[in-house]
Amino acid sequence: MQGTVRLLLALVPVCVISACYVVPERAPDGSVIYQHYPLPPAGSVVVPGAPARTSAPATLPVRLYPSNEIASQIGIITGSVTNMMTGKGVFNVNFMGEVLTGEATRVSNEERRGVASAFSPKGMFMSCEYQLNTPYQGVGTCTFSNGAAYRMHIGSMQ
Repeated sequence: MQGTVRLLLALVPVCVISACYVVPERAPDGSVIYQHYPLPPAGSVVVPGAPARTSAPATLPVRLYPSNEIASQIGIITGSVTNMMTGKGVFNVNFMGEVLTGEATRVSNEERRGVASAFSPKGMFMSCEYQLNTPYQGVGTCTFSNGAAYRMHIGSMQ
C-alpha cells in the first residue's frame, strides 16, 4: 500500500506539468496499472467510451472582389466553401453563369495557408491561394482562365 501511495505522490508533479491525469486499471493478474490520459480541451465534455470527435464541417460564404480590369467588368462574385476541418474543403462559385466546383486544401506543413481549384463543365477554371486567420475566416486571391483576378474573402462579415 505504501508503494502505491509513493507512486501516486511521485506522479502528481509530472501530471500537473504535462496536463494529464492518472487512471489506475487492473491487469488480468489483478495488479494495478497506471496510465496517463491527456486532458481534454477546456470546456469540452468527455463521455467515457465515446469515440473522439473532431469539429463539424462548416459551410462559409465566399466573396470575390475585382482586382483587375477584366474582373471589374464582371463584378463581385459569391460562392461558398465547406471546411471539413481536416485540411480539405469543397469549393463552389457561380461565375458568368457557370458553376465552378472544386476543392480547397491546406498547404503541407502550413496550418492556415492553402490552395483552392475549381472547374466548370463548360471548361472555365479558377485557381486560388488563401490564408485563414481562424477555421471560419480568411482572405486570398483568385484568378480565372479568362484572366479575371479577384481578392477573396472567406467567412461572414460579423
